Amino acid sequence: MKYAAPISMAIYLVLFAYSFSRENIPITTQSGNKDVQVVQVSVDGEPNSYTFSVRLKSDDTGCSQYADWWEVVDTNGQLIYRRILGHSHPGEQPFTRSGGPVPLAAEQVVIVRGHMNPSGYGHNCFKGSVKEGFQGVKADPDFAANLERNAPLPEGCAF
Repeated sequence: MKYAAPISMAIYLVLFAYSFSRENIPITTQSGNKDVQVVQVSVDGEPNSYTFSVRLKSDDTGCSQYADWWEVVDTNGQLIYRRILGHSHPGEQPFTRSGGPVPLAAEQVVIVRGHMNPSGYGHNCFKGSVKEGFQGVKADPDFAANLERNAPLPEGCAF
């Protein structure tokens, strides 16, 4: 049993590191701006009428800094669907919001990403299809950045 202590210490260190998972770490971009992460995507429904449930993690502080929408974009940068979030979620992190109907085929590959007011699109997105599933990816910050000005847009923030 001379290896019991080192093995126990290794298990302790793994559990300690796991306790600092990405859901517990403040989210900032390299420039120091606050960020929003898509942490999970699930889909129900039928082709051309899907409901997406998107789990977001954001460093909301109130209406001056909050995740204000998530969206589904095709790989060419065309907006397919946008779910506006009408208020901040400082005490509910991460949080899930559903939206639809999302008009796409089961095999169409799309990107699901979040947007943070005032800093813009998040870097952690999900990419995939209803048929094959979705995986987390890092987004190019310049990908379809022009969509930030396209309707629908939030008309305000409740709290």
